[in-house]
Amino acid sequence: MQRREFITLLGGAAAWPLTASAQQTAPLRHIGVLLVRKEGDPVAQASLAALREALAKLGWMEGKNIKFEYRWVETDSSLIQHAAKELVALQPNLIISAASSPGTAFLLQQTRTIPLLFVNIVDPVGQGFVASMSRPGGNATGFVNLETSMAGKWLELLKQVMPRLMRAAVPFNPVTSPYADLYLNYFKSIAQSLGVEIIAAPITDMAAFEGFVAAQAHEPNTGLIPMPSAFMSAHEAEIAAIVTRHRVPAISYNRAFAEAGGLASYGNDTNDNYRRAAAYVDRILKGENPSELPVQFPIKFELVINLKAAKTLGLEIPPTLLATADEVIE
Repeated sequence: MQRREFITLLGGAAAWPLTASAQQTAPLRHIGVLLVRKEGDPVAQASLAALREALAKLGWMEGKNIKFEYRWVETDSSLIQHAAKELVALQPNLIISAASSPGTAFLLQQTRTIPLLFVNIVDPVGQGFVASMSRPGGNATGFVNLETSMAGKWLELLKQVMPRLMRAAVPFNPVTSPYADLYLNYFKSIAQSLGVEIIAAPITDMAAFEGFVAAQAHEPNTGLIPMPSAFMSAHEAEIAAIVTRHRVPAISYNRAFAEAGGLASYGNDTNDNYRRAAAYVDRILKGENPSELPVQFPIKFELVINLKAAKTLGLEIPPTLLATADEVIE
């Protein structure tokens, strides 16, 4: 080995410990996550896995340069508020509000300085979370999952599988869907053109939900569309079981409903929004201001049809609808 090469190698070797030391002392970024779900909920776990995987591709590894602080709570307002206070008290670098309007509202009551990223909520402007979709203007930005115009699509789908549809029951939880009137107004405007009556009812627990479904089961040519909210998402499997038990055809916004035995679902790919959210996490942790990051709309939608459920309900799914489905469960 030439003397110059040896000196160069020796100098590089001397620098190795310094480089390793610099990497080891890189600041660990803390991310709070508020989930209005039962702890360990498989749907929420899948969403978190999608987020972590996308973050890893951007160089953010859990336990290496980022640390998550999770708070799992169910849809009780006082519990959500308490969890929001806990997360804010930790003073993380960023807080993610996962699919919960009440959770986002409580977090913003607690802080207007910690960056807040909401994922899969409805109408952030109307709820006062941001000033506008293009210029949020505060400490919050994020990703919406559904627009109110989706109400028309759900009604049309229900009419396709139930040509004699006369009544569409729309249960909603007023606590977790403060935007209910937006959906109801759209439901009613579209229903009129389809010759369908909208039967809306506020419900706050699953006992009330089952009572409502049982009452609708006695009315002929009635279908059901649960209004999107954290409450409905947290009880997709129970909802599927209840409508199946009472033989009421139902269309949901969440694929977990169809996977649990419900008739069909149409909505955005919720995990895709979490994958996309990773880019905003990256940008915010690198210093960008949420006020300048536009709120994003969903870009990937999916129709899932459960043929077994259709057979149980005595319904025949039109071939044209089956041809457009992203997934058919047999």
